[in-house]
Amino acid sequence: MIVRLFPIWVITAAISAKLFPAVFVSLQTLIVPLLMLVMLGMGLTLKPKDFIELRQYKAAFATGILLQFSVMPIMALLIARLCQLDTELTAGLVLVGSVAGGTASNVMTLVAKGNVALSVSMTAMSTLASVAMTPLLMVWLLGSEVAVPALDILISLFKIILLPVALGVFISIFWDRGVKRIEAALPAISVLVIVLIIAIVVALNAQRFNDIAAWVFLATLLHNLSGLFLGYVAAYLLGFNKLVCRTIAIEVGMQNSGLATALALKFFGVGAALPGAIFSI
Repeated sequence: MIVRLFPIWVITAAISAKLFPAVFVSLQTLIVPLLMLVMLGMGLTLKPKDFIELRQYKAAFATGILLQFSVMPIMALLIARLCQLDTELTAGLVLVGSVAGGTASNVMTLVAKGNVALSVSMTAMSTLASVAMTPLLMVWLLGSEVAVPALDILISLFKIILLPVALGVFISIFWDRGVKRIEAALPAISVLVIVLIIAIVVALNAQRFNDIAAWVFLATLLHNLSGLFLGYVAAYLLGFNKLVCRTIAIEVGMQNSGLATALALKFFGVGAALPGAIFSI
């Protein structure tokens, strides 16, 4: 029930954070630990055989990863230019486009009756790849306009992503019986953690939501929709069935905006976190 009502929890959390920001702002130091908890949960669900079984989805898997790190960052920059976002907001939107797919995509794939195994595998691999790809894409797309601390971002991603995922996989290998006891609860825990992160991010930007122009919301919405649309169309043109097309579309279109927001707050300023907050909603 918690997993299937995920969209409702997100909307409820966003409204609550907007109405009572002080409650959630005090929790801002928890964003990174919460993200690490989500990554740990992902690691707990993975085993070496999951990566071996990717062979049966290798064409779809490769397509999804390629689209993830091409469509989303490039569309982010194009849309930012089209909507004439300032430098800080542009950095935030491109950062959203340059991170991995969000773990929420696995939840939404489940709700949409897509290929959950493929979704989880794509999220896991794009998450690991993002440790290198995110700073590289930021430098490539914005390096001439914004000071991009690529090495610092890489180190942060290593701590937030690689370490907890690796720990989760290690635990799942050597404590399989214990993991199986809590495995059924992991999706619900991830949903609740993601919802809390969204609430904190919205609360941190509560005042800016009142002042920001509608076209910033439009830019973020266009970014999200372009990923969903182009992900589906590209997969369809390559001959995949509707189930796989739906899965790839969700995986490409849904970003780890919580991670993007945490990185934006740390390296580019509060304003840069706004696209991530909107994208989360």
